[in-house]
Amino acid sequence: MGETAVDWPRKTRELRNHHMDSTVWNDFAFRDDDVIVSTYGKAGTTWTQQIVTQLVFEGDPTVPVHEISPWWDMRVIPPEVREAVHAQTHRRILKTHLPADALVMSPKAKYLYVARDGRDVVWSFYNHHMGFRDEAYALLNDTPGRVGPPLPRPDPDIRSYFRTWLERDGYPMWSFWENTQSWWALRRLPNVKLVHFARLKADLPGQVREIAAFLDIDMPETKWPTVIEHCSFDFMKAPAELYAPLGGFPWENGGDTFIHKGVNGRWRDVLTPEESGAYEQMAVEKLGPDCARWLATGEGG
Repeated sequence: MGETAVDWPRKTRELRNHHMDSTVWNDFAFRDDDVIVSTYGKAGTTWTQQIVTQLVFEGDPTVPVHEISPWWDMRVIPPEVREAVHAQTHRRILKTHLPADALVMSPKAKYLYVARDGRDVVWSFYNHHMGFRDEAYALLNDTPGRVGPPLPRPDPDIRSYFRTWLERDGYPMWSFWENTQSWWALRRLPNVKLVHFARLKADLPGQVREIAAFLDIDMPETKWPTVIEHCSFDFMKAPAELYAPLGGFPWENGGDTFIHKGVNGRWRDVLTPEESGAYEQMAVEKLGPDCARWLATGEGG
């Protein structure tokens, strides 16, 4: 019997804003073994990039993730960074923050979509946004080609920041619900794997082995302890400049701001029950109960 035909997704729109330009994927020359790490943002992107990098490079602690694995649709990436990716001879690892319907996808490349409870995402984004230097705003807002309004300064009140993000679907960044839903819809594709921040926290060794199996990486058993150690948050926190985009330049405290706490639940003692409940109700309305449950817990994907 022949293989079952797969209904491969097709790009249906462009998404461009102060951070992103989806058009850069339109003529991207994929290789069959490319790995694309995708998230809404602040959901474990860099952590997952480190996991993939450690699997590809068999535990090498010196690999500069931010150099070899750039955010491909970030519109202000220097041309030389893109040229370096095209010239890479090892298995390539790229990241995107685009919803799936704004992304040109390859049926051969492997896609890891990493998710996290939206309340945790906002708390991480808040720290990220508050740490921006003046130079970061100039880079994002004044570089020619920006579509839409500039990135504003953050509201210093984190509860107000959260309420605005919820009420305006991701403002001042991009839509949270459409990003999550677009990838959830692809979860049955053979080259897409859903990963969840909470499960990485709960069982890092097991999750790393699952990712290795998905990527068809056969790691020598003797190298596993080193690989797992190098995928830990504590290990990544020490040489943070290896992981932060642009080497940590946009943030006041460099890579230490980008790689911050890596913990969940900081919102529990800040949000009121009504605010938290509004988020949970909207998650079900926007995503459906199954996806909302997976987004909150990592179970059921």
